Amino acid sequence: MKSFVVSALLIAASGVALAGPICNVPKEKWMPEATFKKGLEEKGYQIKTFKVSKGECYEIYGFDKAGKKVEIYFDPATAAVLETK
Repeated sequence: MKSFVVSALLIAASGVALAGPICNVPKEKWMPEATFKKGLEEKGYQIKTFKVSKGECYEIYGFDKAGKKVEIYFDPATAAVLETK
């Protein structure tokens, strides 16, 4: 029974780790989505999916200028890269 509880806790903890970063930025300070996307496209990114993550960060799925597949989380106010997968 004890090993079951430990396994369950490890699985739960790993789910949190896969969720991505958390952004604690008031919405009124967020960069407009269109401006944010335009800036990335000007840097050579091809955005296939753009969304706000569960952690309230901007998240994109697509390709960088070298054609490499990317999943990136950004701070919605500064556009700083928070995590890349």
